[in-house]
Amino acid sequence: MIRPLALSMMLAAGASMASAADLTVVFVNPENYRDAAYSRAFPSDEDRAEVLRDVQQHLQRLADRYLGPGDALSIEVLDIDLAGAFDPLRRGGSEVRILTDITWPRMELRYTLTHDGQVIASGRERISDMDYLVMARRSYGSDRFIYERPMLDNWFTRRIVAAKEHG
Repeated sequence: MIRPLALSMMLAAGASMASAADLTVVFVNPENYRDAAYSRAFPSDEDRAEVLRDVQQHLQRLADRYLGPGDALSIEVLDIDLAGAFDPLRRGGSEVRILTDITWPRMELRYTLTHDGQVIASGRERISDMDYLVMARRSYGSDRFIYERPMLDNWFTRRIVAAKEHG
């Protein structure tokens, strides 16, 4: 069984080896996240690891695209609440994710962006996408991260890319 802190460190180390962008992502107490498993209301460490991997990989793609030489971004993921919810009263409901207009995706992040060692942006934010059902989404097969990805894209553009342009 992989311990949550060890998993966080492995994900961060793997991402830094595979990319030129200076990104560090740490998942703080993932066992306490509100909803961080795709298919179970009561997830195992392995169930959570799938979601953490998807968050890590997407943030790495954004960093690879937008961070330049001298930029360093550190993100602590404090909470994850995926789009939808499990209905415990529904037969087999513990494995069926129901999407409604009040179960939008949410995350809580703490971040620091530096350029050549100087802090140009930092903060702690709760991000969400209340319009996740309204916005047209193209599904790519079994993409289970389809609603959270645009939320992270929007946050990254508003906070990180904007800070680089104005910082």
